[in-house]
Order: sequence, then structure tokens, then C-alpha cells
Amino acid sequence: MREIAFDTETTGLEWQNGDRVIELGAVEMVNHVPTGETFHTLINPGRAVSEATIRITGITDEKLVDAPPFEAPEVVEALLEFIGGSPVVAHNARFDRGFLNAELDRCGRQPIEEDRWIDTVALAKTKFPGAPASLDALCRRFDISLESRSLHGALLDAQLLAQVYLELRGGRARAFDFQSASEGARAARARPAQRRPRPRPVLITDAERAAHEAFVNGMGENAVWRLVGGSS
Repeated sequence: MREIAFDTETTGLEWQNGDRVIELGAVEMVNHVPTGETFHTLINPGRAVSEATIRITGITDEKLVDAPPFEAPEVVEALLEFIGGSPVVAHNARFDRGFLNAELDRCGRQPIEEDRWIDTVALAKTKFPGAPASLDALCRRFDISLESRSLHGALLDAQLLAQVYLELRGGRARAFDFQSASEGARAARARPAQRRPRPRPVLITDAERAAHEAFVNGMGENAVWRLVGGSS
């Protein structure tokens, strides 16, 4: 099963009031395990980045001057091709879904439907009721290193999210789950042992048999091989 871990960075918090996406990051997963395939781009939003966003991400207006707009083919076309028809995993999915679909709407593209989104905040709250459910908190819970996360970044956060999602779905052991193998592989493992069409012939010679009997006889009546029926 293919899924996409997804994250956005934005000029502010309210897409309804005109805030825009400034960075996108996505990570491909198969059977909840990252494959190493990623998508990442900065985006020129056509408006100023808020001071709060700059503090969190380090992304300034100057860094976005030469970035493409969302409607550029290398952004919207490439992103939609990368996502394909796969489910999209996001931390607080309502936020990322709102921003992404607002950008798609500006391009005249169809939104990514709500039922295709998987929210890891909701998964975490179900699995650990009452516990902190931020991405940082879940990384600490699952012993996922945050050493490289001095600032938020869409691709880094998507990579961390992919690791968190794997843990929420059952842990790293899923990468070795034989149940996820193909039907053919399962059938091969379950195939019963086959009997030989005819017994193998005895390869010992008469001389070897006689030598063995003499050796056992020399060990006396209490020889272990006699007690367990190993020699007659």
C-alpha cells in the first residue's frame, strides 16, 4: 500500500484570509515504510512571510524571490504526479489540507478529498489518550532523533512524520512483517513438505555394517545405542 507523508510551511496560519504555502515536503511510503523517494520545493507566495513563520522556519522573503509560484508546472504538476491517487498522511491534516486545496483551487485544480487524508494527531490521541500529540512529543516518545530539527522545514517534518506514522501503525517491526509479502510468497511458505516418491536406498555397504556392529558389541550390553534401539 502506497501512502504519502506530507507537510507544508506557510506565510501564516489562515488560508481563508489569504495566507499562502511557501514550502512543500512529501515522502513516499509503501506498507507504512519510507522508500527514500521524496518531493520538496520552496514556493514564492506573492506576499510577505509573517515574522512568526520566519522565527519558526528561517524562511524569509529574500529566500523565496527566485522560487517558482505554486501554479508553475514544476510545482503543481510535479506534486500531483508524486501524490498520485495515494492517501495523504499529515500531522493536523485539516491545516495542510486547507492550504493545499486552497492553492489547488487557485489553479483550477480539483481538491484532494477529505477521505484521502490520514491525520496522525487523531491517531496519536486515540492510541495515547491524554498524552501530548505534537510531532516533537511523538518523536520523543518513539525515540526518533530531533537533532537536525533546529527549525521547522516541510521535507524534514515530512520525514519525521513518516517515522512517527510507522510507529503509530505498529512500529518498525512492520518492515519485517511477513504478512505484507505477496500471496505467492505466503503460499510458498505455507506449502507442506513433500514425501519422496520412493524411499532413498541404503548407501552403507555390508562391510561397513559389520564394522559398526563389531564396534557397538565392543561397548557392552549397556551401550547407549543398544538402549535406544540404534543397533540390533
